Amino acid sequence: MNRNDTGSSSSTADLEEGTALMLDFNKLQDIVKGEAGVIPVAVQDADTKEVLIVAYVNMEALAYTLSHGVAAFWSTSRNELWIKGATSGDKLELVDVRVNCEQNSLLYLVRPLGAGACHTRGADGNARSGCYYRRIERSDSAEDDPGGRSATSWKLTFV
Repeated sequence: MNRNDTGSSSSTADLEEGTALMLDFNKLQDIVKGEAGVIPVAVQDADTKEVLIVAYVNMEALAYTLSHGVAAFWSTSRNELWIKGATSGDKLELVDVRVNCEQNSLLYLVRPLGAGACHTRGADGNARSGCYYRRIERSDSAEDDPGGRSATSWKLTFV
């Protein structure tokens, strides 16, 4: 189960395939409460420049990535090393690793070696190229909230 900004629960299917905006504003707070020291890593296709995933790495995941040449992350929900593609076959070949100015986030430039980078699948059953497959748009019910401050004033649409 996942939580949205109002604290209500939703199913994984609602979260991953739905059109309701249910942002998890507590994710970083939950990570801080955990024991794993992690930093965010943005993962970008080196050729198309598409942003595929934003995930987290700890020293173990970074060391694995650098020594094996494939993207690995630290799963903050399972609290374990997550080698992208180990079960799906959709590995991400490492091209380059960049460090930001404050050394508190990374950028992996990668080449996807499988059908996609996201763990979800589109309506056609194929893996999605990346995790950013929806956009936020104004909802039809937005007239009820002229300031647009309510999450119900916005909806997700598929790109």
